[in-house]
Amino acid sequence: MASSTENETDHEGEIRLWREDDWWIARDVGTGVTTQGTSRSDALENLDEAVALHRGEAGREPTDQELLELGIDPEENVTGDTEPPDVLE
Repeated sequence: MASSTENETDHEGEIRLWREDDWWIARDVGTGVTTQGTSRSDALENLDEAVALHRGEAGREPTDQELLELGIDPEENVTGDTEPPDVLE
């Protein structure tokens, strides 16, 4: 995943990964996004997700199949038709 470039200001795609105590730390140099995980793969997976959020690429609605796999009936999964709880008003 990490790459080197001739232009030191261009760090797109460059990832730095290191260990601190019991944690692996992963940093996307281009965006400055940093995450951690208990393993290298966890830290990198967390980084992928965090960079996607940073770039506005995450947050899609789940598919009906994904809902069914989680035990949620898509036909009964609706939003916006009830009042919010008191704590949100």
